[in-house]
Amino acid sequence: MFCIQCEQTIRTPAGSGCSYSQGMCGKLAATSDLQDVLIYLLQGLSYHALKAREFGIINHDVDTFVPKAFFATLTNVNFDDERIVALVGEALSYREQLLQAYSGHCSAEDLASAPVYASMTLEAAKNNIIELAAMAAPNRGSTEIHEDILGLRLLCLYGLKGAAAYMEHARVLDQTSIDVATEFHRLMDFLGSDSEDAGALFDAAMAIGQLNYQIMAMLDLGETSCFGHPEPTQVNTVPFKGKAILVSGHDMKDLELILQQTQGLGINVYTHGEMLPALAYPAFKQYPHLVGNYGSAWQNQQTEFANFPGAVVMTSNCIIDPFVGQYNERIFTRSIVGWPGVTHIEGDDFSAVINKALALDGFKYDEIPHLITIGFARNALMAAAPAVVENVKNGSIKHFFLVGGCDGDKSERSYFTEFATAAPKDSVILTLGCGKYKFNKLEFGDINGIPRLLDIGQCNDAYSAIQLALVLSEIFECELNELPLSLVLSWFEQKAIVILLTLLSLGVKNIRTGPTAPAFLSANLLQVLEQQFGLKTTTTVDADLASLLNRA
Repeated sequence: MFCIQCEQTIRTPAGSGCSYSQGMCGKLAATSDLQDVLIYLLQGLSYHALKAREFGIINHDVDTFVPKAFFATLTNVNFDDERIVALVGEALSYREQLLQAYSGHCSAEDLASAPVYASMTLEAAKNNIIELAAMAAPNRGSTEIHEDILGLRLLCLYGLKGAAAYMEHARVLDQTSIDVATEFHRLMDFLGSDSEDAGALFDAAMAIGQLNYQIMAMLDLGETSCFGHPEPTQVNTVPFKGKAILVSGHDMKDLELILQQTQGLGINVYTHGEMLPALAYPAFKQYPHLVGNYGSAWQNQQTEFANFPGAVVMTSNCIIDPFVGQYNERIFTRSIVGWPGVTHIEGDDFSAVINKALALDGFKYDEIPHLITIGFARNALMAAAPAVVENVKNGSIKHFFLVGGCDGDKSERSYFTEFATAAPKDSVILTLGCGKYKFNKLEFGDINGIPRLLDIGQCNDAYSAIQLALVLSEIFECELNELPLSLVLSWFEQKAIVILLTLLSLGVKNIRTGPTAPAFLSANLLQVLEQQFGLKTTTTVDADLASLLNRA
């Protein structure tokens, strides 16, 4: 086992990365090894998808399978070995389909020249797969290659994992693109080749950022086409009396299905974590039994889910061991999410979840409402732009801070609360992702009617913040980096990495990120990122505020 993809990873003077029988996230070594081989096979599958494209052959099932299966290997997504083995079997089946489709156009010599990751012999059985783990490990050959090359490879690999997750979120909402899929396959194939060309790897990282920008636009279109544009909305964050279902993750399509199937049954439905923004979409306001948001960020679920007296559904990433809080019998997984011993819902029938909720006690009494305001996504921000511009011109608003990203449980993350509360009263704070849970229930007031805290939405709604910045730069006739805008981002896993690559690929500079630098980035790479983009790790709130405001 070797895993170094998230902030939880083990860090020691001798080296970083989880390499024991179990990772810090709870992932067992065998599961990690299975996922490594799956990724290697997916890179080979992308090789064949590209080869088939040379002859005009496009398998749309392959185009959707590769990112979806890749998504299963993100932090806190799928811990179920049987499900990973099944994905390996699907990858091998798709490889055979592609070979049969295009082999008639190739010579025997061409077919024999396929690289190892595209031609490895394998049976889809757990022990057979694990035997190949060393060949497929993300640090394969790391004793022979420079740490900077390994760091660049991993930056690309983990960034592309984040892009794969957003591709799957978009696909669920019927947003796909042959061009996007082709570029995704190209990058997967490139990473399978184990390039040691630093320039090519850096270019690939920027290409991943650009690809993700297209994917976020697709996802934005999918969400707004299905559910309308988010509107500023007050949301209750405490429970109501009654039976209950909690929906976590990112998949609003699943939330819609659950709401449709629970109408008239006397069950209150709550969002959790990154599902909070759903409450601002018009389509969900027709369901009076969608009563609010429960709990906070993903890392608190073992306490919060344990105290939730209803059924819980994990629609995408962020699951952690439900046996710790003893709610394993009332949590359900969906799509690529998996935990051994937990019921997995296939298809669109949520009756098992509903029956479990009806059998449980639910909340016994109402609590005093606590309201927060959400829903400042792209359209809402664009509608507010004239008032924002006027307040900037008259000096009422002097600075914007985007403070958001992934949350986590390290004590150093109090930095983001302290930063938000210490920001000058003449500044506006934009937030997105689950990082907002550090401070989104605090009161920040307003500036001439404009709330000082604007919740943009999910992590992928960084797209909305980018659109606002682009509009403001046009209005003020200045470059993006000349705006009075500073980005202070928390990172935890691969979605945050690809958002960072997206921002860097768009030329955004002087970002602060923390609370620690990714362990897979060497000191040299961090220095290069600072030299080229002004990217710095957070230090102290006072020092960072002084630096960012002086720069503006």
